[in-house]
Amino acid sequence: MLDGGLSNQLAGQGCDLSDPLWTARLLADDPGQIRAAHTAYAEAGADVLTTSAYQASYEGFARRGIGRAEASALLRRSVLLAREAAAARPGIAVAASVGPYGAVLADGSEYRGRYGRTVRELTGFHRPRIEAAAEAGPDVLALETVPDIDEAEAMLRAAAPTGLPVWLSYTVEGGRTRAGQPLAEAFALAAGRDEVVAVGVNCCAPEEVLAAVELAVAVTGKPAVAYPNSGERWDPAGRCWAGPQTFTAESALAWQAVGARLIGGCCRVGPETIAALRGALDGGPR
Repeated sequence: MLDGGLSNQLAGQGCDLSDPLWTARLLADDPGQIRAAHTAYAEAGADVLTTSAYQASYEGFARRGIGRAEASALLRRSVLLAREAAAARPGIAVAASVGPYGAVLADGSEYRGRYGRTVRELTGFHRPRIEAAAEAGPDVLALETVPDIDEAEAMLRAAAPTGLPVWLSYTVEGGRTRAGQPLAEAFALAAGRDEVVAVGVNCCAPEEVLAAVELAVAVTGKPAVAYPNSGERWDPAGRCWAGPQTFTAESALAWQAVGARLIGGCCRVGPETIAALRGALDGGPR
């Protein structure tokens, strides 16, 4: 059982996330809020807590006047805060979030990909932030919300020297990566890589998940990871979320039936949903 969206929980706690660093801002300004958000998911029944480093980077911290040594410390802090919250219940693991290059740009390009950067350049961007987080000893690296195959290759290359297990999770739309590539080709990148413990999708509509999970398992022979958004849509004109929540426990049971073994939520999926999901998936909270 994975956790849910960190940003919505922090917003619910009254945090201002209107910053290019997004949730990562709180690593420097109010780390106690991050710990409290992780704790809420631990208490809801999550077995894995995902860190607040999704949008963290040396470049982003530098724009806030934070030097490289302090930025490395903040990346390590993201793991330590989750580890402190994990102490609430034995057996909770910590996944170090590694978001895409587009997230750091803070302009929505993680939902487009194709940044005009080579695999080598993207590997160089990701490697130091992965190394810093790895120094704090997470249980797994969450290479998440990946929009295209080139970046997935770069992230896998950057993560390999750490020796840590990873999961690889694409953001998808219309049965393809956000960059428009076939999902079979995207998932195939993980086949035969022993460090990849699961492959799948996140930060997408719940309706995208079932077919993607089936394909991921068929292509790689690995367990799948699935943690979509609530199903609501962001209305840029009204600056609000609109539409129904289509993420349901019944959907998650269907994902589990076809091979998803890491299941949780992303944007707008909170502790209440995770608690309900916990009950549905294993007959009650544990």
